[in-house]
Amino acid sequence: MGHVRVLACAVAVLGATACGGGGSTPVGPSTPPVPTYTVNATVFYDENANGLLDPNEAVRVPNVDVVIGTGSGRSQPGTGVATVTGIEEGALTVNLRTESIPAYFQPLGPTPISVPAQADVRIPLTLPIGNNKTNFYLGFGDSITAGDGSSDGNGYGLRLQSLLGPHFGRAEVARRGAPGQNSAGGLSRIRLWLATFRPAYVLILEGTNDWQDQTCQNQGPAACFTIDSLSGMIDAARDAETLPVLATIIPVNPAKAPEGRNLWLDDMNTRIKSMAQAKQVDLADLNADMKAAGTLSTLFYDDVHPNDAGYQVLAQGWFKAITRSRSAASSSRRHFGFRLP
Repeated sequence: MGHVRVLACAVAVLGATACGGGGSTPVGPSTPPVPTYTVNATVFYDENANGLLDPNEAVRVPNVDVVIGTGSGRSQPGTGVATVTGIEEGALTVNLRTESIPAYFQPLGPTPISVPAQADVRIPLTLPIGNNKTNFYLGFGDSITAGDGSSDGNGYGLRLQSLLGPHFGRAEVARRGAPGQNSAGGLSRIRLWLATFRPAYVLILEGTNDWQDQTCQNQGPAACFTIDSLSGMIDAARDAETLPVLATIIPVNPAKAPEGRNLWLDDMNTRIKSMAQAKQVDLADLNADMKAAGTLSTLFYDDVHPNDAGYQVLAQGWFKAITRSRSAASSSRRHFGFRLP
């Protein structure tokens, strides 16, 4: 009988029932889960910097990381809305991950929010452009900016506009390119066009014709005026409260131009990147974009002017430089060694 009682006791233990007259262990009520909520945050370009999303402000800024409490989300193309889930109740602050914000855009500061009372919040970004025209991009340069070689004469202009418009919600691209102009001539003209158009951005692509100057060609890039001219154009843009985006000089057609010309450009572009580092300006490496796009000679109309396919590459290169996040730009610039403010 003793063996039977021991076995019964063991079974009772496995069944969580006391043996020998004891009662079951009481179990307290389970802790209910903490309720969480969802907030939709709209990241927008606050054109007048008043902190409000006004009816005429149509630009939304995609791919920005929004953080509320322990939750985060990314603003979506088209709507600029980041859906942030898993937010606990309380008075909280909406923050943006700075490295996800496109170059030149600036947050006004943390935005307070009360959860769950507020299910929607609007997050303003500004641009330091004074009274210049919002969402207006001016391409400035020589015959490449003018669009020579393209079938419609528009070069990269409309192609870039068709990329920027859907991305942000609004964009206008104009161009002022002077055939045969070298960078010194560009420096002498840029202030006039900046004052005329008052653009938010100026896209500077100059220097292709500098190779024709005998000093530049015979004594090399170190003796040429290109870097001083481009530096002066950046200064002119900043004086006009216009945001400069500087391009490397695109290559020439290797099937038609002298072999040494692209070597000259490679040397000059190294100097352009170094100058961009010193002046902390956003850089579009259009030379690298052209080289990476495929067989270089298929992107040209003649010896120096792109064809339609080449201009599409330039449009995409400008678009990338304008819209990429600070982290992506920083990763790209690590090769050049500079940081965008």
